[in-house]
Amino acid sequence: MAERIKFLREKLELTQAEIARRLGISRAGVNAWEMGLSVPSTQYVVELAKIFGVSTDYLLGMGKTAMVSVEGLSEKQVAAVVNVIECFRTGN
Repeated sequence: MAERIKFLREKLELTQAEIARRLGISRAGVNAWEMGLSVPSTQYVVELAKIFGVSTDYLLGMGKTAMVSVEGLSEKQVAAVVNVIECFRTGN
């Protein structure tokens, strides 16, 4: 899980301090998760999944499929996202 937390945080261009602020914890706590020195509690796993827009299963390493949140997008925008994903899958 440590690698996924770091990967997703960096993908969103967030600092450890920003994640810590959002969760109400210390930056050192986030660093410990990313270093594999400790693991977040269930509460923080759920909150991290929300921040990163992925499922808790993905964050915990129980699934290879990441979820993409389409909340706030119009139907047309959702269709465009689906089309882009299909293009990557088919190589077109």
